[in-house]
Amino acid sequence: MSAQLQGVQPNRADDRGARESGLGRTLVDILARFAPLFILAALLVAGTLVNPNFWALNNIRNMLTQNASVSLVAFGMTLVIISGVFDLSVGAIFAAGSVSFAMLSNQMPMAPAAALSVLVGVAAGAINGYVVNALKVNSFIGTIATGAVFSGLVYIACNSSPVQAKSEGYDTLGLGRIWEMPWAVVCVVVAYLICAGLLNKTIFGRYVFASGGNAEAALLNGIPVHTVRMWCFIVVGALAAFGGIVTGSQLGLGQPTLGANIALDAFAIVVIGGTSVYGGRGAIWRTLTGVLILATLTNIFNAMAWDTTRQSVAKGLIVIAAVALDAVRRSRR
Repeated sequence: MSAQLQGVQPNRADDRGARESGLGRTLVDILARFAPLFILAALLVAGTLVNPNFWALNNIRNMLTQNASVSLVAFGMTLVIISGVFDLSVGAIFAAGSVSFAMLSNQMPMAPAAALSVLVGVAAGAINGYVVNALKVNSFIGTIATGAVFSGLVYIACNSSPVQAKSEGYDTLGLGRIWEMPWAVVCVVVAYLICAGLLNKTIFGRYVFASGGNAEAALLNGIPVHTVRMWCFIVVGALAAFGGIVTGSQLGLGQPTLGANIALDAFAIVVIGGTSVYGGRGAIWRTLTGVLILATLTNIFNAMAWDTTRQSVAKGLIVIAAVALDAVRRSRR
């Protein structure tokens, strides 16, 4: 009898150890999954300590307005990355939207000028989709090349000079408010709801995840991967152009040099938020969290009187850390 009991006790210990090990893995997974939220909370505390006016209404409003354009681009970039491809031409499309809106607003009302400028982004996105899907060019290389083409066309269109907007109301979208809420922030909220709805509530969203998770398996299951990715390029193109419109409206002119760092910033936001660079995993709420992290971090850097060079170094290191963490999470799967 005692021998039997002795044989049972180790098994119970093993079971207890397995449960503890399983609980440990669960806690680690939870921490990894919601790490961006914990980081944001820590940064909000740091911001409160560094900047006494951090929670002032004007400061919060300025933070959101200043990051409105990059938020729009990042939402579109999220769809593209989840689908398994990249778009590094968003900076050129961003500038194209800005210059197009300034030029067209001098010739027609604001609404059609904005609509046509967004269509410029749609066309650019369609071109990217064709190059990547039809011509089978790697998305990283292909969108660098198309970005160079788009940028050159923008410089040609404006003779390498800023386009001054002369129409009244040009700055409404970038600087105007509705019930004390900046129009730029309203646009971000609308874009967030649309993109989140596409990803979470539609068949298209499921196709996006499937295309990025395993493109070959998705094709074998009848999912039109190339079409899905084409639409993702179109969405990010439209949002990049619209982001350029918002920034141009804030500045009062169309600038061909706008968007030089927008691709890096948008990519950083998406990765910091926890969307996998390998595709197939991510969420728009994660990207919104990434926006708030980067906005808070920038605000802290400004309060500490850091110049843009130091900020660029810090952002680059953060992106490297985020990508490395993503690789570790992927290897544990």
